[in-house]
Amino acid sequence: MLLIPCPYCGPRPELEFTYAGEANISRPAEPESLSDEQWAAYLYQRTNPRGMHAERWRHVHGCGRYFNASRDTLSDQFQFSWKPGESPP
Repeated sequence: MLLIPCPYCGPRPELEFTYAGEANISRPAEPESLSDEQWAAYLYQRTNPRGMHAERWRHVHGCGRYFNASRDTLSDQFQFSWKPGESPP
């Protein structure tokens, strides 16, 4: 069982969380001005790196908050987590 480090509640079992996508994706300032190709790229194109990756998670069965976490996609180990709006440690 993986332990995910919630920055609000501490390490908790993975069953309490849901994955919410890649971290630090900003919504376009003027989405109505984007072409269909640009809008599709914003919605669907994400990186899928080998190694360290910043992700967004939600502690559904806990505090209910979203947070960011750095996870190694090769070992599936979490390195650290941080609150939205903060810089990673």
